[in-house]
Amino acid sequence: MTPELSAQEIRSLLRRLGVTENYAGFSCTVCAVQLSLEDPARLRLITKRIYPDVARRCHTTSQRVERNIRTVSGTAWDKNRPLLLELAGFPLARRPNNASFLAILMGACVDSG
Repeated sequence: MTPELSAQEIRSLLRRLGVTENYAGFSCTVCAVQLSLEDPARLRLITKRIYPDVARRCHTTSQRVERNIRTVSGTAWDKNRPLLLELAGFPLARRPNNASFLAILMGACVDSG
């Protein structure tokens, strides 16, 4: 799977979840999932190993990256919860935290690739 192919998959998946490009967190989320695909261990230290790298690539701050991904996760939860639950593969009682959300997206990309 090439990086561009995975970016296309991630963008398509986010659109299916009801998240469009007009969300500030759209590109941050795509970048975060790509980093997670490169090294899944990053998800264990998301604050230190994903947010700063995404912030540099997206020309913003780590705090904004965290907030924007949280907004994207909440939007997906509100707009297409059935698909999010299907992708998770297990029951979710509430909106997943950022690391769980990225792991769900990452898993969906790995399963489809």
